[in-house]
Amino acid sequence: MNKDKLSTEPYKGVRDFYPEDKAVQNYIFNTWHNTARQFGFEEYDASVLEPSQLYKSKGAQNEEMVNEQTYTFLDRGDREVTLRPEMTPTAARMVTGRAKELYFPLRWYSIPNLFRYERSQRGRLREHWQLNCDIFGTDDTTADMEILMVANQIFQNFGAENGEHYKICVSHRELLNELFQHLDLSAEQRLAITRQADKMQKMNVDEFFAVITEIAGSHTELILQFLQATDLAQIPKILHSSESYKEISGFIQNLSEKFSCPVIFDPSVIRGFDYYTGIVFEIFDLHPNNNRALLGGGRYDDLTSLFGGEKISGVGFGMGDVTMRDFLESHNLLTADITAPDMMIIPTDQEQNLKAEEVAHAFRLAGFATAVDMGGRKFSKKIAAAGEQLVEYAIVVGVDEVESGQYTVKKLADGSEVSGTLDELISEIE
Repeated sequence: MNKDKLSTEPYKGVRDFYPEDKAVQNYIFNTWHNTARQFGFEEYDASVLEPSQLYKSKGAQNEEMVNEQTYTFLDRGDREVTLRPEMTPTAARMVTGRAKELYFPLRWYSIPNLFRYERSQRGRLREHWQLNCDIFGTDDTTADMEILMVANQIFQNFGAENGEHYKICVSHRELLNELFQHLDLSAEQRLAITRQADKMQKMNVDEFFAVITEIAGSHTELILQFLQATDLAQIPKILHSSESYKEISGFIQNLSEKFSCPVIFDPSVIRGFDYYTGIVFEIFDLHPNNNRALLGGGRYDDLTSLFGGEKISGVGFGMGDVTMRDFLESHNLLTADITAPDMMIIPTDQEQNLKAEEVAHAFRLAGFATAVDMGGRKFSKKIAAAGEQLVEYAIVVGVDEVESGQYTVKKLADGSEVSGTLDELISEIE
């Protein structure tokens, strides 16, 4: 046995994309692109390499991510560099860098490649792609509504239904901060409670109660009343007159009544990043086998000030391709034929391969994705393979068809057939 033999497996936590996998990813990306453009968003991008300080700056960091999950190294110039774990700080850097040249509000989107060194599990890998949509330059909550409508429309464009396949949960970071202020909690207590609230859905009730009691002591009852509320009206009365309460109340009502985008108040939606300042939200899968968050985001009005420029408001979200594919597969929403050409040209033997390629060329010029099965397998196996690949149409090319100029298109889903010349068939199928 050759001990130096290389493994055929990829690096742990990343994926190889065989053609069928790449086709699925392209389908997801195309839907993301089309939906973002549907709302007037412009695409941007940047390098996967960023100075490490970008993620360590106070106000921009998620401590667990920075300390435990980043791929960070020294380059040959002894500069500390990080493979980007998220895109929002990069977008904020870019916007601040050209703030005087840009026309606000901006609607930007990107599908960056991101890297985090964490334990691989379903829905979470060490490398993934993520749709980021952001609106910069307005603090009007209408922008927050539009961002959520983009997210909602993405799911609908995949064939999913709000309330049946997924739910949108919203909260407001300032509500919790105002409760902290009322209770006169220290900065350390506030941070600890916020961190635990972000993990609330992953803990049992008794465990969560014990942790919050240890942090908040006599204030535990009010904090739990807030975090365990299932309706906005159930949070402590002392918050009902606040501006953030009025803002989130109107936000929920308008999305549902004016834009047919129902959302649910969920105070446990905190978001782990410190830079969020206002309305925050997550979209959850309702399938019992994939019960997890699919998307998260919110308002961050202070992030651009980290770069020394004027404060520029921002609101946005990120949605990963791994969880998106899991969602589509769980609900049988992943159209199975996206990996297949429209049409397969099947020569009866290899002597007809060249003529089959000519037939395929005619259909390609007419706009059909067309392939030729020019392998040496038996004719019957070629037909069976086209069906298994969910090719929509098949055309047999044999001696009789070539001599007569008459071909037969078979629709593989139901077995129906249409015969004629190539021009007639192209016209018929179109």
